[in-house]
Amino acid sequence: MTHRWKLGRRLLLVVLCAELLSLAGAATVLPRWVSIDAIRAWLVSRPPEPPPAPSETPNPSSPDGAPGASNVAPPAAEKRPEPRVQAIAVRRGDTLLRALAREGVEHRVGLSIADALRGSGANLRRIRPSHTLEVTWSLDGEPIAVHYVPSPWLGYVAMATDGGWEVRRAETRPDVRVEVVAGEVRRSLFEAVEASGAMPQLAFDLAEIFASEFDFTADTRAGDRFRLLVEKRYAGDTFVDYGQILVAQYVSDGQALTGIGFERSGAWRFYDRDGRSLKKSFLKSPLEFTRITSGFTYARPHPILGGTRPHLAIDYAAPPGTPVRAVADGRVIAAGWNGGNGISVRLKHRAGYETMYNHLSRLAPGVRRGARVTQRQVIGYVGSTGLSTGPHLDYRVAKGGRFVNPLSEKFLPGEPIPASERAEFLAHARDLARRLEDEAPF
Repeated sequence: MTHRWKLGRRLLLVVLCAELLSLAGAATVLPRWVSIDAIRAWLVSRPPEPPPAPSETPNPSSPDGAPGASNVAPPAAEKRPEPRVQAIAVRRGDTLLRALAREGVEHRVGLSIADALRGSGANLRRIRPSHTLEVTWSLDGEPIAVHYVPSPWLGYVAMATDGGWEVRRAETRPDVRVEVVAGEVRRSLFEAVEASGAMPQLAFDLAEIFASEFDFTADTRAGDRFRLLVEKRYAGDTFVDYGQILVAQYVSDGQALTGIGFERSGAWRFYDRDGRSLKKSFLKSPLEFTRITSGFTYARPHPILGGTRPHLAIDYAAPPGTPVRAVADGRVIAAGWNGGNGISVRLKHRAGYETMYNHLSRLAPGVRRGARVTQRQVIGYVGSTGLSTGPHLDYRVAKGGRFVNPLSEKFLPGEPIPASERAEFLAHARDLARRLEDEAPF
């Protein structure tokens, strides 16, 4: 969990605590952002009982018998014990009931809390380790409040009432700023993105945008450059996460790839400057980041059997267990052990194409003969089964029954922007390209 996520979550907890004060009927005005610890301290404390009024009975030892002239000091107000706030560490695979029960919340009480949270719109099907879950216990050892914060922008506070549990939902709107991220590749795209001051997530996002245009496992070179405009979401002045990439450009060997973000049918998609979709029928590579150890050739010395043999595949070196993706939509026509190929998957695609993924360590769940798969779906994991010298993926493409070189094959292009939206898109693309050039010139 990143520091930014923790801080954004903390700010939302402040909003929730303010809601809890409202539930408790506190007539207190709070600043917009205050310490969460300060609010908790206010919640669990109560003003001391006022000292008893001076006695009206005359003190016999007083010379004049004046009332209230006692020499006995009133008893000091005792410090009131505080309810206990307990943070619950959510484990992978937890349910809300399981997490609460592990810390002592009775099952029937947990059910009531879960029902109340669901009634306020909380999605409890899958709580995650990154979510915040806290219980406040009364002095009698009963749960009186539960905080559940699934994201920096959304949270819930449930408070015990006479009739059950009342829940308030708190949402905060992120402050969205469009900023430039740019850099030059020295060793890898990951390192270049990190060196630019951005989160590594953007390396994955950039690779995904151009996944059908550029093989980042084979073609990345020192000196390649990238630049993009991306939404960055802030809580106050604290960066929390990224929104949409508006425009991205990657330049390699003098050739520039440009991806223009454009919303169609409620989905954010990427197109080239002319409005052709960057999502083509086939990905350039079944792995996201790795390196090629052996290319497509009709004459290669075989490392195990000896002699010179054709190698009609691309070998990708990768650690065992690396996810292997289907490069296109298709149907599984074979999955399982396949002699020297070890554990293997063979897919049939449209336009007469088939793809093979060999030497896997295991198949992904649900991958079996006859199953349908979608582009980018994980179908297995890198291994070293069969005739293999070490962990790698042997990837093959056949068209019309003949193996072809996946790196040079011209696959089917993506769909273009509809004519009815073309003028709007082209104006949008010109504006973004101009802005990118102005704010991040190479």
